[in-house]
Amino acid sequence: MGKEQLQALLQALQQQLELGHDGVIVGSWSIRYDKDMNSFLFDKCEFGDYCEERPSIIALDGTVTDAGGPLLRVST
Repeated sequence: MGKEQLQALLQALQQQLELGHDGVIVGSWSIRYDKDMNSFLFDKCEFGDYCEERPSIIALDGTVTDAGGPLLRVST
């Protein structure tokens, strides 16, 4: 990542922290930058490859393009 991407990550983190538990990055275990998507992916995978949720995706401009969420739906 370059300086522009690092600055965008800092702004995204600050924005999400201000939202508290309503932010989409709560519960993330890792952060990846995807050059092709020009976005940050906040993974919620535990123990390597085990995932119960899609990653939250935030574009460089701060737009949440995917809030993430459960991979499986449990019907009750």
